[in-house]
Amino acid sequence: MTRWTRRTVSSGSPLEPKIGFSRAVRVGPFVSVSGTAPIGRDGRAAHVGDVYAQSRLCLDIIGRALMDCGARLEDVTRTRILLTDMATWQEAARAQGEIFGAIRPACTFAEVNRFIDPEWLVEIEADAVVEE
Repeated sequence: MTRWTRRTVSSGSPLEPKIGFSRAVRVGPFVSVSGTAPIGRDGRAAHVGDVYAQSRLCLDIIGRALMDCGARLEDVTRTRILLTDMATWQEAARAQGEIFGAIRPACTFAEVNRFIDPEWLVEIEADAVVEE
C-alpha cells in the first residue's frame, strides 16, 4: 500500500489559523482547495457588491493555491460555486467560464444563506488530480 505525503498550503487568510484549515491540501495526486472567499490582501472583503469581480478574485486565489501544491488549473476536476443570491449566477458563471472554458471541470452552483462576512457574495471550492 502506498503512503502518500500530505502537503498544506496557506493563502495568508486571517481565518486560516482561527478556524484551523488550509487553503489547499495535497495528498498524493489529489488536491482540495477550501471554500475560497473574496478576501483582499488587506484581509478584508474585496469588490463589495460585485459578484463577477469577487468570483475572479476567488479563482485567482485558487490558481495560486494550486500552483503552490504543484497543480495547474488544467488539473481541476470539479468546482463548487456558492452564492448568497442565485439570481447572480450568470456573473459568477462568466468568471468561471473565462478561467475554465476550455478545461470544463464538473461544476456545481448552490445558494447559501450567508457567509462568515456578509460582504462576501460568493465562495468557490476546487478539486484537482495531478499526475505524480
